[in-house]
Amino acid sequence: MKTVLITGTTSGIGKALAEKFASERYGLILVARDEQKLRQQQVSLQNTYHVDVKYISQDLAQEDAVSRIMENIEKWKLTVEILINNAGFNECGFFVDTSFDRELEMINLHIRFVTELTKRILVHMKKSGYGRVLNVGSTGSFIPSPTDAVYSATKAYIMSFSNALCGEFRNTGIKVTTLCPGATQTEFAEKANIQNTLLFKIAVMRPEKVADIAYRKLMRGKRLIIPGMYNKLLVAFAKIMPVSITNRITIFMMK
Repeated sequence: MKTVLITGTTSGIGKALAEKFASERYGLILVARDEQKLRQQQVSLQNTYHVDVKYISQDLAQEDAVSRIMENIEKWKLTVEILINNAGFNECGFFVDTSFDRELEMINLHIRFVTELTKRILVHMKKSGYGRVLNVGSTGSFIPSPTDAVYSATKAYIMSFSNALCGEFRNTGIKVTTLCPGATQTEFAEKANIQNTLLFKIAVMRPEKVADIAYRKLMRGKRLIIPGMYNKLLVAFAKIMPVSITNRITIFMMK
């Protein structure tokens, strides 16, 4: 039984991905902060799908988070064939008004943590000659976003980082994929206080649909996944429109 490690599994896309991989008979390592929710998720997945499910309760913003995760993997004598860096959050608003501490935490999670965990896991994947890495970006990976400046910048890093690794492991059994969802029905928007914006009123996808698309294309080794036609069109137009126009559209969509 192959093992998949997923961060941020107690809600949203991460939870849907955990369900999807469990239904496909993968063993799971769930990583999130809330131990009570993790324990409930573990029991539910084991009872429903009869697969091995382990969890690690960890604040991923802590500097030693990756070391603690790797210690547990080594203790359990498991090999991670699939890594999904899903955990993330948003601090939304005009840059001069947002919390700098929260933005530093976001940079730490989306960039430092993802980079370190990916490196540690890829070392083992290279030895075995097989692996899949899914890094969760955003449609914001393509669009510098006024009122979401730091979030989109971190997601742009994730896409650039993943694209480079995809090139490094070309013609090997290891594939690195970026998932760039748009607005999705999760707790993410509510926590960022953007659930009532126009962005989250148009073509909002269910996390289960995003997870189904992500699973199929990840396993096929696709470099980039943009789920949903609306999101594909959004990214296509963003590539050809000048920043002055996309800036105005972004501010309008975030009202």
